[in-house]
Amino acid sequence: MALAGVALAGAGTVVAGQFGRMLRRRAHETTDHEGLVEVAPAAALDTVGVAVSGYEGAQRSETVLFNLLAGFLGSFAVVRLSTWGIRDGWGPFRNVRIGGRHIHHFVPGILLAFGSGTAALLTDDDEVEQRLAIPMGAGIGLTFDEAALLLDLRDVYWTREGLLSVQLSLGATAILSIAILTGRMLRRGERRQEAEGLIPPGDHPPIGA
Repeated sequence: MALAGVALAGAGTVVAGQFGRMLRRRAHETTDHEGLVEVAPAAALDTVGVAVSGYEGAQRSETVLFNLLAGFLGSFAVVRLSTWGIRDGWGPFRNVRIGGRHIHHFVPGILLAFGSGTAALLTDDDEVEQRLAIPMGAGIGLTFDEAALLLDLRDVYWTREGLLSVQLSLGATAILSIAILTGRMLRRGERRQEAEGLIPPGDHPPIGA
């Protein structure tokens, strides 16, 4: 649950930080302090534009890794929250049973990871391959979340044994990695958008300096 919370909080912090940077750029265009409210929508659009531009300008290896990590962390966070809700009786999700047998989420996780990986091998389209990294990462996240069950061959999901150190360390590494990748993409997107005159100039060194 802590990892899920950190993942969601980390994503929110990155988005809020970038919005703050864009808001400061827009604020330099007005001398009225109350004008910040008026420039907020423009700053929000700038944030989206920077993110898109940075993603499109990233190297293929970066986008594939970003999609893989995004799918991994997204599924990991969602499944932790949903299983918590199932256990405590709130939320729309319920356990899946077929023929009286509880279907753990590592089953669709394995199918999703294997299926998307196989599809990526069968296509020659780089764009499709990059997109397939998202469901592959999601499948890995679903499977990895139940690593303890797979290792012990018994349901230890909510026991101390279920909180394997490898889960915590790899989850933290994934969070840190995607934060670094996102930061690189956003800074690249800012430089591209500024060079094209789509956002106000900032206080960083000129491109190529």
